[in-house]
Amino acid sequence: MVSFNILIAVCFAYVAFLFGIAFYADRQAARGRLKFLRSPLVYTLSLSIYCTAWTFYGAVGNAARTGLEFVTIYLGPSLVMVGWWWLLRRLVRIGRAQRITSIADLISSRFGKSNLLGVLVTLLAVVGTTPYIALQLQSVTLSFSVFSRDMSAGFMQVDLASTAFWVAVGLMLFTVLFGTRNLDANERHHGVVTAIAFEAIVKLVALLSVGAFVVWGLADGPADILTRMDASPIADWQIRPGRWAGLIFLSAAAFLCLPRMFQVMVVESADERNLAMAGWAFPLYLMLMSLFVLPIAVMGLELLPKGSNPDLFVLTLPLSQGWDGLALLSFLGGFSSATSMVIVAAIALSTMVSNHIVMPVWVSLRAPGATVSGDLRQVVLTARRVSIMVVVGLGYLYYRISGGGAALASIGLISFVGVSQVLPVMLGGLFWRRATKVAAAAGLITGFAIWLYTLFLPSIGGAGVLSKSVMQDGLFGLSVLRPQALFGTGGLDPVVHAIFWSMFLNSLVFFAVSLFTFPKPLERLQGVQFVNVFEHSQGPRGWTTAGAGAEDLLVMSQRILGAQQAQRLFEAEARAQGKLDHLPDSSPAFLERLERELAGSVGSATAHAMIGQIAEGASVSVQDLMAVADEAAQIMEYSSQLEAKSAELGHTAKQLSEANEKLTRLSVQKDAFLSQISHELRTPMTSIRAFSEILRDMDALTPADQTRYASIIHDETLRLTRLLDDLLDLSVLENGQVALNMEPVNLHDVLNRAVSAALAPQDDVPIRILRNIVQEDVDLISDGDRLSQVFINLISNARKYCTASDPVLEVAIQKQGNDVWIDFTDNGDGIPSHQQPLVFEKFARLTDHARAGGAGLGLAICREIMNNLGGSVAYLPEQGGAAFRVVVPLKS
Repeated sequence: MVSFNILIAVCFAYVAFLFGIAFYADRQAARGRLKFLRSPLVYTLSLSIYCTAWTFYGAVGNAARTGLEFVTIYLGPSLVMVGWWWLLRRLVRIGRAQRITSIADLISSRFGKSNLLGVLVTLLAVVGTTPYIALQLQSVTLSFSVFSRDMSAGFMQVDLASTAFWVAVGLMLFTVLFGTRNLDANERHHGVVTAIAFEAIVKLVALLSVGAFVVWGLADGPADILTRMDASPIADWQIRPGRWAGLIFLSAAAFLCLPRMFQVMVVESADERNLAMAGWAFPLYLMLMSLFVLPIAVMGLELLPKGSNPDLFVLTLPLSQGWDGLALLSFLGGFSSATSMVIVAAIALSTMVSNHIVMPVWVSLRAPGATVSGDLRQVVLTARRVSIMVVVGLGYLYYRISGGGAALASIGLISFVGVSQVLPVMLGGLFWRRATKVAAAAGLITGFAIWLYTLFLPSIGGAGVLSKSVMQDGLFGLSVLRPQALFGTGGLDPVVHAIFWSMFLNSLVFFAVSLFTFPKPLERLQGVQFVNVFEHSQGPRGWTTAGAGAEDLLVMSQRILGAQQAQRLFEAEARAQGKLDHLPDSSPAFLERLERELAGSVGSATAHAMIGQIAEGASVSVQDLMAVADEAAQIMEYSSQLEAKSAELGHTAKQLSEANEKLTRLSVQKDAFLSQISHELRTPMTSIRAFSEILRDMDALTPADQTRYASIIHDETLRLTRLLDDLLDLSVLENGQVALNMEPVNLHDVLNRAVSAALAPQDDVPIRILRNIVQEDVDLISDGDRLSQVFINLISNARKYCTASDPVLEVAIQKQGNDVWIDFTDNGDGIPSHQQPLVFEKFARLTDHARAGGAGLGLAICREIMNNLGGSVAYLPEQGGAAFRVVVPLKS
């Protein structure tokens, strides 16, 4: 067993080695040796900051609990890198053109350099990242606790709370040393990025090593692992389409909006061409990280004691087999995953807090602002160091309040939903010039509030933040305001529920308010810079030079950039202008360049405000711009309205065409139906008349003949009666006049009755029915006879129409919230796609009448019965054969 002292020593040695890598990279960057530091390989590996302790530890735990659901967290970023490469390129291009320092700076710059939006995004990012930092603290703390168990006398069981505290303190100090040793005007941290790239290799090698040990050390290779998977509880997992879609969308959105991802993907990017390699290499990295997740989870469930924490299988499996060295490597992989995330996230968040909260307040309090004495550079560094401590401290506070007992995956999802609230405003700002600052603020506040109420606060509900009465009855006792059943949408997964309502209301408010407000001139100019970033040439943005003294600008620049860098900047501009002294003229072009340089250190909004103070606030003349902007805006809006109406008319025409086509098919089906009904009525009546005349007129019939003819008359009468019953039944159901006998029934009993009735012993068309008796044990409040009628029709259809040589019908049951789903799926050819819209129509016949043997009213009756029972029946396409889903409420 690895002793605790050795573990601590290894951690310190590893941290020192990382610091050495970062220090060496910074030295190389200072000497101008940037080729490797800016290479596509380093850039791609730096994106691995996405793979935190959640993916290193939590993915295995998630797989052990929910099967393949862990894959969704990898699919989202992979889809972004492969399918949204053009969006990432746009972000990187804007980041370089606008000297963007953070995602808050991006939103602030897009909407007229609004510091209010910068503050909103900063607060959202800090609160949204807090659970994620707590996740890293929890993972490191739990990994320490694994090594502290079963120690020899002299070392007590680890205190998780105190361990988390010291881990938080260590990460604070480590991040301050890593990220705030100097103030980079370009806001690039070559040392940090290089260290993160190294850590990406460490955690990948660690996870692959444990996976290889599991597959070839504990098992007998991939074939044996596959066999064990089939026998494992993991094989019983069921996909939940709504949750899968929600999690894939969520991981894709978070990949774009997480402050740490934006930091390495946009801010630290030196060349957008690096995306070409990252577009395929990073999904490959994610695939390798997920390669052995299932084998580790399967072997952990099989070999470790029942009740073991599956989040720690990556550590406990090697330890249980005496492979201490491998366990130590695994610990370093998890430690790398956690520390790299905290370092980059804290750097990104501290930059946002400093640029959008601390510096604007400091400037406003130190009138006349930018020209007062004092070292502004030191103020920025101090603000960032304090911000790092606050951010990590908040993560520790969340860990303590929430108890640190939740699964790692669930904590990560809470954070993902929070930071993803930036997505609607980001995409709207990148592609829609009509978007406004007021709309962006309204959308962000709405989404942030919904996330807090529906997911974040309930996650720490044990601390009494939300009372049980609010959780059960809703705010102010209103059931429509229940945190996890907003507006009556009960039964949804809490994460999916929060994603849907927060993103929907966020986007709706952003779009609606944009339509009813008008962007200010600076917003419109910035909108052009962002939306047309690939076509628009950077140039002066309207700075006036009245009152803008070069001396004042130099004094202000020295306190932000440092004396030497500021002087070099001013001297270079003076030489470019052909001046002999060291001070250039304060031309609009120079003010624009200076603003971009300052933005790298204090953010676009603060830099713009500081230069604006010296230039007497004359950034843009509203009067000059409004005349041109109003006329152009009217033309653009009119054109936009025409395009929208044209698209709407085209959509309406398409719908009318589809409706007309459907009516035409129904008309043909109606004629066929009437012909069929006439035939169905005439045939039994003819038989009844003929054989009754024989019985009446022929006296010499034998008793056997009399019996046979009477049986034919009886059978034809029953056939006629069934047809008339179907027609009357359908009419009653459609008019809502049916009387239902709602009572407690058991689904298993109803299915037994239906199977017995649908598969009579004399049937000449055999079909095997696969059922799960355990799943069928569901108690309902429903009309058992009517529900059995639906099941009989579906089973009879499968028996009649299944084209397989060995017909099989599978009946699968699953509970979904307050409903139960009963799926009937056969192994035939299914229903052609062009006929699927007509499958439940009264006049629709999708096969030949001779084979059907009826009037084709069965499915129409099924639909009306389920509507009256408060449920539904639907055809499920793309299931291999014909598949129908019956949805029955558990309680009507």
